[in-house]
Amino acid sequence: MRFGRISKAIGLAAVAALALSACATQGGAPAASSSGAAAKQGGTATVVEVNAFNTFNPETADGNTDINSKISLATHWGFYYIDNQLKVVHNDKFGKYEKTSDNPLTVKYTLNDGVKWSDGTPVTAYDVALNWAANSAWFDDASPDGKKGTSYFSTAGDPTGLNNTNFPEVSSDGKTFTLTYTTPYADWETAIGANNGTIDVPAHVVAKKAGLADAKALFDLMKGLKKGDPSNPQPANETLKKAGDFYNTGFDTKTLPSDTSLFLSNGPYVVKDIVADQSMTLVRNKDFTWGPTPNLDQITIRYIGSAPAQIQALKNGEADIIAPQASSDTIQQLKAIPGVTVDQGHQLSYDHIDLNFSGPLADKDVRTAFMLTVPRQDIVDKIIKQMDPNAKPLDSQLFVPDQAAYADSVKNNGSSAYDQVNIDKAKQLLAGKTPTIKIMYNKDNPNRVDAYTLIAASATKAGFNIVDGGLGKSDWGKALGKGGYDATIFGWINPGVGVQGVPQIFKTGNGSNFNKFSDPEADKLMTQLVQTTDAAKQVDLEKQIDQKIWAASYGVPLFQAVGVDAYSDKVTGVKYMPNSSGVWWNFWEWAAK
Repeated sequence: MRFGRISKAIGLAAVAALALSACATQGGAPAASSSGAAAKQGGTATVVEVNAFNTFNPETADGNTDINSKISLATHWGFYYIDNQLKVVHNDKFGKYEKTSDNPLTVKYTLNDGVKWSDGTPVTAYDVALNWAANSAWFDDASPDGKKGTSYFSTAGDPTGLNNTNFPEVSSDGKTFTLTYTTPYADWETAIGANNGTIDVPAHVVAKKAGLADAKALFDLMKGLKKGDPSNPQPANETLKKAGDFYNTGFDTKTLPSDTSLFLSNGPYVVKDIVADQSMTLVRNKDFTWGPTPNLDQITIRYIGSAPAQIQALKNGEADIIAPQASSDTIQQLKAIPGVTVDQGHQLSYDHIDLNFSGPLADKDVRTAFMLTVPRQDIVDKIIKQMDPNAKPLDSQLFVPDQAAYADSVKNNGSSAYDQVNIDKAKQLLAGKTPTIKIMYNKDNPNRVDAYTLIAASATKAGFNIVDGGLGKSDWGKALGKGGYDATIFGWINPGVGVQGVPQIFKTGNGSNFNKFSDPEADKLMTQLVQTTDAAKQVDLEKQIDQKIWAASYGVPLFQAVGVDAYSDKVTGVKYMPNSSGVWWNFWEWAAK
């Protein structure tokens, strides 16, 4: 699902990250092939994904799902990407960026000549400025309860870092974008760009949809406005509101729009066709020269939630690369198929059930009672144990067992209160009440169906009336945070770098804070976190935040996910990746034999 993405996607530096961090590999654009020999050009490949595409803007709170981000990655380019060693690699053929000052922190971005959208319009600093404006909430003056003021752009991430800047400077030729921060920012290096640093949304399209002449006109409009102040909200600027409204929903679609401006590419591939909830076809962007030339002429993506159906497609030659929900049966079946390579490993991802701080669960005792009924060990035993004999229920909201800080955080975060199901204590807390709890999840995801079934059966024993709120594979992600349910089962998956993912999910009012958790002390700690560059101090702050989340009866993490990819001998160049990009992290290296 940036554990920034929802799996739907966000991450674990602690848990998630929309914008990433400051661990970088310097250098030019990635090579077309890492094998040393030139890969065969041409051909096609079919990739299967669990979730279904529904928007060309993956940066909004609604659009921030794993599949939307993967399509964006193949069809857009940017200043950097994350490799499978979880390093930031600079895309120097697209442009360059550098820190020009430490005090104040100043970063200059320079776009190369020739970089353009698929309609021929150059990619400029005005596109970068729109990315900044949308992800910074710089113009927003909405009150915390949303009753006063205006929120212009939806963002899945935490705006704290980008919000603490001066209005950016753009050169007269539109080639450079300079951002000066008013406070330190730990994740400055990965602050601009969507997943993997891509520039996804064309400013000239948003400008025209808002009635403006071009991208510069949109920038000039923003330049003339003051920074939003929630303590003193002003009447909304109607033109910027139009731009924001279009940015937020105008790119949403399950089919190929007749308006080609809604799916412009500035990356290696362009979208050719979409069959709603079934498939998408990408073809090579013949004008793309500001990055590696991909080997394949065409990539088809099919959406198949069922692992057995994915395996059958691979076996029948109807798919070349799959990433099914992992299970012991899945892995055994895949390994039995001749000519298939199977990659397996832990993901920077975890499944969890979150409880809304509203409705029947507004009462903390009711939330605590529900948490006491969640059969976490049973869920691990039935879903994960056969793949990973050492698997245990996940006991942290911010760390996974692969991380050094996990065990230390677990000792003090309060998770031990939920080690075992305790129906009797849950009944005591309910004091005779029989709350109706609607649980929302992806009903096309077998692991989520199994988790729901086990949770519902256990909670019923304590007196809860459980309602099945399962939705289809392209609908559940957009339903997050919209009400109509009380609890939800889903997963966050991390880019693997940075700390911004923590406030992205848990800070008051943020777009990915779907259950409306709010703790002023935790907010203060998260503000300190994104302004702290010392790794040891970051971990200490994260441990404190972890404890406060558990103390609030937020919900419970279930397990760290096991990842599995499989691909036929008809393709080469596929490499395992534990973060939100999955196998797509190096799609340009894929080649057909």
